[in-house]
Amino acid sequence: MIDLYYWTTPNGHKVTIFLEETGLDYRIFPVHIGKGDQFKPEFLQIAPNNRIPAIVDQAPADGGEPLALFESGAILEYLADKSGQYLPSSGRQRYEVLQWLYWQMGGVGPMAGQNHHFNRYAPEPIPYAIERYVKETARLYGVLNKQLAQRDYVAGDYSIADMAIFPWAKLWEGQKQNIEDFPHMAKWLVRMEARPAVQRAYQLVESINTDTSALLTPEARKLLFGQSV
Repeated sequence: MIDLYYWTTPNGHKVTIFLEETGLDYRIFPVHIGKGDQFKPEFLQIAPNNRIPAIVDQAPADGGEPLALFESGAILEYLADKSGQYLPSSGRQRYEVLQWLYWQMGGVGPMAGQNHHFNRYAPEPIPYAIERYVKETARLYGVLNKQLAQRDYVAGDYSIADMAIFPWAKLWEGQKQNIEDFPHMAKWLVRMEARPAVQRAYQLVESINTDTSALLTPEARKLLFGQSV
């Protein structure tokens, strides 16, 4: 059994997509980041960086005590190795998948995240910041579009790389992107959205997050963007 500490964000969706694709047994513990659940002591024991997602594997392969992990990329890599799915166990194909996973973690996630912040959450518009992150998001999607020109999925076969990138890329409109600039990415998004497991993962939003505007309140902004330590 995998205990998933989750909220309905792009990073959270990565892990629910994987779990739905593989059929691993899991249960969700919602962590409402707009109400400060991420700062509760019991959650910080699992995820000291106070960010979702995090997991606790109640039955790790080594037979030892339950294993807690945070950081969505590490969670995907761990679960892929545990299940033997969506990440080759060795060889160059494994590293092709991992390079695109890390590309998302180090590039698309941070840059699109700042794009979201300055376009949607910042208390006042800062034109330089908006332009900076809109352009960098576009540059990254140009890289992705080129990669998808001759293949259906990012690393050839469907993998954890696709699961990591998709929840961010599907938000292109709010990131001030023109999808017509990325035709191969657009076809990939349709391909991803047609997967039943992806659809099931996003259906969880309806039961877990009933107020999608909750992160826009002044109280939520203070919790999400005001902490200094």
